[in-house]
Amino acid sequence: MKLYFVYIVQCNDKSYYVGMTSNMEQRLNEHNSGKYPDAYTFSRRPVELKWIEQFTDPDIAMDWEKKLKGWSRKKKEALILNDWDRLIRLSKNYTQFGKPK
Repeated sequence: MKLYFVYIVQCNDKSYYVGMTSNMEQRLNEHNSGKYPDAYTFSRRPVELKWIEQFTDPDIAMDWEKKLKGWSRKKKEALILNDWDRLIRLSKNYTQFGKPK
């Protein structure tokens, strides 16, 4: 069974990059070696893996990657820290619940 990984790396400038791959070790090496000069992470090396989840269905993995790319920095950090209470607060509708603290 083939596995697909959705991951978050932290770049040298403290920004986050979200990606998807079927070979995590190879992809992390590609990020850090600068294999793709036009990539977001190229000028922000080295990168450090902060979060990873595996999937057996590539479509579900791709959906998660797209979802995470749209998340705020604070939501990504809550996910990385497994802070589910904070993640739930940050996910609520601002117009209904007000800004999270």
